[in-house]
Amino acid sequence: MEKIRIEENQNFERIDKILCEVLEYSRSKVQAMIKDGSILVNGVIVKANYKAKTNDEITVEEMEEVDFELEPEDIDIDIVYEDDHLLVVNKDYQLVVHPGAGNKTGTLVNALLFHVKDFKAIKGEVRPGIVHRIDKETSGLLVVAKTDKALADLSDQMKNKTVSRKYIALVEGVIPHNLGKINAPIGRDPKNRQRMAVVDKGKTSVTNFKVLTRYEKFTLIECELETGRTHQIRVHLNYIGYPVVGDPKYGRRKTHTENGQFLHAKTLGFIHPETKEYIEFNSELPEYFKLFLESIE
Repeated sequence: MEKIRIEENQNFERIDKILCEVLEYSRSKVQAMIKDGSILVNGVIVKANYKAKTNDEITVEEMEEVDFELEPEDIDIDIVYEDDHLLVVNKDYQLVVHPGAGNKTGTLVNALLFHVKDFKAIKGEVRPGIVHRIDKETSGLLVVAKTDKALADLSDQMKNKTVSRKYIALVEGVIPHNLGKINAPIGRDPKNRQRMAVVDKGKTSVTNFKVLTRYEKFTLIECELETGRTHQIRVHLNYIGYPVVGDPKYGRRKTHTENGQFLHAKTLGFIHPETKEYIEFNSELPEYFKLFLESIE
């Protein structure tokens, strides 16, 4: 256990910011430790945005180790960009991002540990370097940090909404208007805790979309996220009556497909944590997505 006393010059600073500097941990790791109860202030649990006061005593215990070891696995992944600080992956729709209950192996994290030799996974974490995630049934781009510094920087960009993320979705029904903005709070569905839903006390969630192509029974749209809630696009589109085709959780059963849902993370842009230059990546729609579009033309 480590004990830290807040100095006068640290008065009213956020506790997570102070600990990032003192412990040299990433912001995401410190916040996880605070939430986990591994970090206490004057013997009690506080929130990550707690403003420290002079002479506060902080106790730090390492988080409990996960109950399984992360194993490198030779899984084929499409790395579209890589340097010493980060990499960008074009994820297959069948690939889960990180290990969890029911899928301790066969994930993107397992693949990264095999393919990226200088990938500095943090011991005890099952999501090393993962800045954001996309659902198993969704294909497309995501960025992975190689270092704590890159992880903290990219995580802050996500929170500050400076990361550009655009998705292509095929939805049920024909949307009559060309542009739309869905501003509806998302939280756990009170009737089914395995699902998310638009609920009064949910977190602010905003999705913008524009129509690309209209078909007889479907519409191809581009969605741009202002926020990044769990299942946000899928929940929002279902909420307005145009669910994603093939969505196993929020879609219509009659249009379930063999290739997951027709939702693809096409564009990803962010400020490089080291060079401070804006970089952007685009990925083509998967072949099965293109073939389905051809079949409904």
